[in-house]
Amino acid sequence: MSRTDEDPPPLPARRDVALLLATRALRLFAYGLLSVGLVLHLAAAGLSELRIGLLLTLTLLGDTAVSLALTTHADRAGRRRTLLAGAALMVLAGAVFSATRSFWLLLAAATVGVVSPAGNEVGPFLAVEQAALAQAVPAGRRTQVFAWYQLAGAGATALGALAGGAAAGALQRAGLSALASYRALTLAYAALGLALAACFARLSPAAEAPRGPARAGLRARLGLHRSRGVVLRLSALFSVDAFAGGFVVQAFVAWWFHRRFGADPALLGRIFFGANALAGLSALSASWVAARIGLVRTMVFTHLPSNLLLLAVPLMPTLPLAVAVLFLRFSISQMDVPTRQSYTMAVVEPDERSAAAGVTGIARTVGAALSPVVAGPLYASPALAGLPFLLAGALKIIYDLALFAAFRRHPAPEERREAAARPGPASRQADR
Repeated sequence: MSRTDEDPPPLPARRDVALLLATRALRLFAYGLLSVGLVLHLAAAGLSELRIGLLLTLTLLGDTAVSLALTTHADRAGRRRTLLAGAALMVLAGAVFSATRSFWLLLAAATVGVVSPAGNEVGPFLAVEQAALAQAVPAGRRTQVFAWYQLAGAGATALGALAGGAAAGALQRAGLSALASYRALTLAYAALGLALAACFARLSPAAEAPRGPARAGLRARLGLHRSRGVVLRLSALFSVDAFAGGFVVQAFVAWWFHRRFGADPALLGRIFFGANALAGLSALSASWVAARIGLVRTMVFTHLPSNLLLLAVPLMPTLPLAVAVLFLRFSISQMDVPTRQSYTMAVVEPDERSAAAGVTGIARTVGAALSPVVAGPLYASPALAGLPFLLAGALKIIYDLALFAAFRRHPAPEERREAAARPGPASRQADR
């Protein structure tokens, strides 16, 4: 008898879930570790500001291209094989960065390898791991597992950044040069890439995508077939949300708090540690809410008040009030993340999940990369410094309303089955 979505997963799948949560934490720890000293390392290696900026830009572009190439083929080429390739590119980047000061070699390693300048998720890992997790757990537990997956990454990034700064400082106090201390971090990054590869090698065959019929043309290149339309619509909407978020990236918001209220770096560190902790914890309540009102409603109805609070931040007259509003916003700001990921996995075919997560992720990356160019000059003007908050909040509200209009009548399949099983108006609504 075949297993249904609500049956308990077999033992290999349960082991894969634990392993993928561990690889998420290990990888984000590595990203956080390197993000602290990456620019300092390049400066200590003698690179000019112009070359450092070029290298970081090409790092992001290269990671985007690598992610798109690998994730859209992962379900056919093999998920474990794709994850191992990503880990190998992490090792390559860490090894080259620790071995040379040549700009051209560093540029090649940054473009082809997997490096995260900001400590955020890059490379093919997120999309493939989400697809494997969605396959390994019953539909009713998918959002909850994604919430823990989100929290594991957030906590590991913070710990990695803390460890990277402490390690570099300790090595310099012990007598090593600045360049040598940062090279130690890149060596540690490469070693963590090897550990990640060892973990991926232990994934069971249950993590692989079910085999579907061969497809041709553009659909085959994108790794999508039946779900291509819905994935492209979601990608367009997600790119708007990410474009809006680019106006209020953490570095810009910290700058605004410093210029508006004179917050010093130590205070800023405490503010954003608290904000990120609240954001990570907010994701855990997403599955409870989604079980009661549905994934799409959770995405929209928790995101709307978060965006209204974002609009209010620049209107606060004092630092305590601005921080309080910011904390309130972060306490609900991440509830849409596991629900968004869960919904995407639910509405596509099982053999399209890696590609769907990859395409929607690339759309978000591109959207987020465009807005800082516009936001920077606004923050630099005292008269316009609050405008990015207003633009971000307004655009995000437009995204919320558009998402609800487009998908409110398209619940996840398991939600449709549950509604159809209930007597009365709910079942009639599910049949529409």
